[in-house]
Amino acid sequence: MSYLNDPQALAKYWRGFDHVTWYCGNAKQSAVFHIARMGFRPIARKQMQVGKNRTLTHEVIRNGNVTFEFVSPVRSSQKMSDASLENGVPVEEMVKLKEVLQFVEKHGDGVKDISWDVPNATDAWIAVTQNGAHTVMKPVSQSDEHGKVVMATVATFGDVTHTFVQRDEYKGTFLPGYQSIEQDDPLNQVLNPVEFAAIDHTVANQNWGEMDKVCDYYQNVFGFHQFISDDDYNVVTQYSALKSTVMASGNNVIKMPINEPAKGIRKSQIEEYLAYNNGPGIQHIALLTKDIMSCVTEMRRRGVKFIDVPDTYYEDLEQRMRDSKVTIKEDLQMIKKLNILVDFNAEGYLLQLFVKDHASNRPTVFYEIIQREGAQGFGGGNFRSLFEAIEREQAKRGNLL
Repeated sequence: MSYLNDPQALAKYWRGFDHVTWYCGNAKQSAVFHIARMGFRPIARKQMQVGKNRTLTHEVIRNGNVTFEFVSPVRSSQKMSDASLENGVPVEEMVKLKEVLQFVEKHGDGVKDISWDVPNATDAWIAVTQNGAHTVMKPVSQSDEHGKVVMATVATFGDVTHTFVQRDEYKGTFLPGYQSIEQDDPLNQVLNPVEFAAIDHTVANQNWGEMDKVCDYYQNVFGFHQFISDDDYNVVTQYSALKSTVMASGNNVIKMPINEPAKGIRKSQIEEYLAYNNGPGIQHIALLTKDIMSCVTEMRRRGVKFIDVPDTYYEDLEQRMRDSKVTIKEDLQMIKKLNILVDFNAEGYLLQLFVKDHASNRPTVFYEIIQREGAQGFGGGNFRSLFEAIEREQAKRGNLL
């Protein structure tokens, strides 16, 4: 069967986000940062043992249904030699080590893979490769005492990949070959929880003129469709601009806004990202919560800094609320105190806020916290305010040129 131009046939494969894999310089420290600042808990790891895992270390953390894996090298490129092979390091490990080292040198700490939960990884792989996807890893079955997982990986844009994870027959904590961590970090025992429900969406930045090409790829290969018109998400400020189109799976459970820079007087935040990431990649991850007020309050207590929103935004918001039929259950004064952004339409409203500090030492990947109360958009009414707030941070870095 050919799946080309048959989005309904493809939609059955995409059940949601499974996990996100980061390549980074120090997996342990990256995991600790997310535990301390964002309330994740350690759940699994894979590290050096006798005869295996001699090149990379893996740390896995979770908060609700949000799972992150951090992968770091434990060997340098100077040690990638025939001597390593003679000492029992498998060829596959050497190839993976080289991949991680090259990624981190090029992009810094960043998102390498967005994994999707699927009922059948082999069938999903067959479908997308029929549609032109480039294979990174053919379907592979891995097992341990907890059961079996089947995975396959395909390329997308830049160095980002998608892995299809079939885990219905697996009862372990994460994946075969990983050691479970039963004890939570002590910080989570003394601090209030930060509770995320799931990954809401992931946002990708593209080079000039590449947005439509990437959107077509997601449509033709994965059966995605345009969720909201990009005209609603063209943003122009005094200095810069962007274009954005939201692509979604046929069942709307996976959403990926795709951005590209647009012509402006100065360098946009998309251009800054592309410069420091050395090309396209994942710009931010939106984390869904059922209570953004408590979530943001606790994250601030833990030391997380969020973008600054001017008082004029809330003056305008109060006027917009008076002219709207939408009723917000949260206290507007507390929303203003926490600098939370509000957007609404006929479906309902959403609350969102963006973390100021990047997850990397480069100005690349960051987080969005979002709570949905009916509205299924992405805060189009807040885009200009967000863009201007990011521009202020760009100016402090000397990159709003």
